[in-house]
Amino acid sequence: MRANLIIVNQPESAIEIPESSWWRQWIDSCLSAVALLLLSPFLLVIAAGIFLETGLPIVFSQSRVGRNGQLFHLLKFRSMRNDTSGPPLTVGGDRRVTRVGHFLRKYKLDELPQLWNVVCAEMSIVGPRPEVAEFVDLCKPVWQSVLRVRPGITDPASIAFHQEEELLAKSSDPIRYYREAVLPAKLAMNIAYLQERSLWLDFQVVLRTVFCAAFPGKLDTEQASPLAPEDLK
Repeated sequence: MRANLIIVNQPESAIEIPESSWWRQWIDSCLSAVALLLLSPFLLVIAAGIFLETGLPIVFSQSRVGRNGQLFHLLKFRSMRNDTSGPPLTVGGDRRVTRVGHFLRKYKLDELPQLWNVVCAEMSIVGPRPEVAEFVDLCKPVWQSVLRVRPGITDPASIAFHQEEELLAKSSDPIRYYREAVLPAKLAMNIAYLQERSLWLDFQVVLRTVFCAAFPGKLDTEQASPLAPEDLK
């Protein structure tokens, strides 16, 4: 089915976004610490699976752009082979991904180490997903607005684009397609989320994220088609 075309208008000036409050971060950090403790046996099983298939390291660290444009090291369970290199984006069918890594990525389990990023106050549980520096333009008003808050483990855009790898695989130039079509759509969703941000909304996002991770492919993805790959000229 042909993807729907969504026109994304970027703001000409920075939109006023309230900065993250200390109590929100305190709640996030406490919840993440408890989650790490409760999930520790499961995390050890994942670590063992990665080690048995491809050895060390267990955790992958990548520089991302965080609050106010500051770089930080985002943590993930390693899902790719050690002896490979490639583009910053992963598309469906990427041969760098291991068998264990494919399972982890399918159910978003590779993101669990980011709970530690939240404990360290580098991230929030819910907030705009952080990007690598090459995709961020700090001179653009939309980025100035989005980066007023801490990035998150999940957000509405992550739910809408939970099949992003398959979407990118349909493009002959995934990086350009991501930069010119997918990323602007994500930023628009981020702005809309931040303007309505509340604990109740965050709770709903977390519930939908858990459902999306547990049952991939069950959510309606009509809104996650910003531009058909063949339309990007």
